[in-house]
Amino acid sequence: MKKNLVTIIDIARQLNVSKSTVSRALTGHPRVHPETRDKILQLAEEWEYQRNMLSISLITKRTNTIGIIVPEIQSSFFPKVIMGAQEIAEKAGYNLVISNSNECYETEVANAKVMLANQVDGLLISITKQTLNFNHLTIFQRKSIPIVFFNRVCDEMDAPKVIVDDFDSAFKITEYLVKKGRKRIAHLGGPVNLKISEKRMNGYIACLSKYQLPVDRELIINYDLNLEKLPIYVNHLLNLENPPDAIFAVNDPTAIDAIRIIKKRGLRIPDDIAVVGFSDDYAASLVDPPLTTVSLPLTEMGKTASQLLIDQINREGQQKIIIKMLKGELVIRESA
Repeated sequence: MKKNLVTIIDIARQLNVSKSTVSRALTGHPRVHPETRDKILQLAEEWEYQRNMLSISLITKRTNTIGIIVPEIQSSFFPKVIMGAQEIAEKAGYNLVISNSNECYETEVANAKVMLANQVDGLLISITKQTLNFNHLTIFQRKSIPIVFFNRVCDEMDAPKVIVDDFDSAFKITEYLVKKGRKRIAHLGGPVNLKISEKRMNGYIACLSKYQLPVDRELIINYDLNLEKLPIYVNHLLNLENPPDAIFAVNDPTAIDAIRIIKKRGLRIPDDIAVVGFSDDYAASLVDPPLTTVSLPLTEMGKTASQLLIDQINREGQQKIIIKMLKGELVIRESA
């Protein structure tokens, strides 16, 4: 028999069972005798049987596929989240389709359309820095396709979300700088439309206020995370009449590049100026000096988001509004 032409009928004839019995065994249905199921699965493996997923999806109304859209994969942040999401998805019998929007709203919209065209059973997404309109995502809810946001979320949509306590972590890392004697702490923040940028900045401001340090607006710069522009902002801070003695960066790539720029100016880190980041990127321990930062439970974020999505799928479209908040931990290194 040609293995690439093996069908359910072939297996049924070989084992003298009904086609429905074979179909139920191959799709994990409980109403199959364990001994019969084992024989069917063993023969299917020997004959290299490939299930017709299109036919199965027409019957079950599912593709056993989950989509995930991330805004970038250059840093180690989102790959770690993907690893966690995939682990849970695979255990539950789902395939994970991965798309990278590359911080571009138009690409995110196109990715969402591809997910719809491929009839994913649910979608995990972290939005781009440009995303202000969410029509391409609300369509999932109109079609009763569950959606779960993680890290960068949309407050305008009622959907489960998995986030880090950005406010608390930003407060703690700023507090660390204050307790080390830093008086003029600058903040290189992210795009103002991203909630994570807003919460990290608010945590920084709250800490300064608690310790009765002035909130100097000339020390707060929000930028679009384009690292090519970063020298302009870092040099602007260093050229101030009263420059900062510490910089809290919105993420590790920003902090790492800031270290490079500061060293190029001939300043010593942390003697002249301390630098801290956020997220504990893989390069944070490799930069000179190693970066003080906040370690985030990224794999756990992916696992939690994936499990939430699968739970929503199993509820057959009944979306529960759940917000899971994870905690970050300070990682003290030589940069501060």
